Amino acid sequence: MRALVVALALMAPYTQRGAAPPGQPGGRGGGRGRGAIQVMTLTSSAWSDGGQIPIKYSQAGDEASPPLAWTNVPEGAASFALIVHDVDAPIGNGTDDLLHWMLWNIPASTTSLAEHVAQGSQLPDGTRQISATGPTYRGPAAASTGPAHHYLVELFALDTMIADVPAVGASPPQTRAAVVAAMAGHIRGKASYVGLFRRP
Repeated sequence: MRALVVALALMAPYTQRGAAPPGQPGGRGGGRGRGAIQVMTLTSSAWSDGGQIPIKYSQAGDEASPPLAWTNVPEGAASFALIVHDVDAPIGNGTDDLLHWMLWNIPASTTSLAEHVAQGSQLPDGTRQISATGPTYRGPAAASTGPAHHYLVELFALDTMIADVPAVGASPPQTRAAVVAAMAGHIRGKASYVGLFRRP
């Protein structure tokens, strides 16, 4: 699982800077002849890319999910998936990292997420969500005694819905693995954003 997520991360982490996926000149992707994987732009009014995540969005504060917005969506996008994870917090004998939020089946008409998304395994618009601790956003909580952790926010535009992966019935790592596997070959666009956090 971690290997697959890392592979996706290597293809996507700083796409806003215009880099093509490694080994794929021109950003070819998907393996199905559907064209390049388009670079999208992901932003947040809560902090700048690579900046410090405010306490409000952490477990030390209100644990509100941050506002996010995206542009340059590829034509033919059918849904979005969002994965937020702490790349400095390995779990499962180092085979995975800590999942702070995953949303999938975000409608293609959506271009932003408001601050403080409601809890629940499925939202009114059909979006499904989980984190390592349940069907909700899990704020960062890196200890004050060590270095700041890097929280990677990855957004993927998909040419399909992920109908076969429910938000309940399996452990969060299993659900995450199933969503990532279902995304393979269907990524038409991607973007990423990074936040740093350490408890004060």
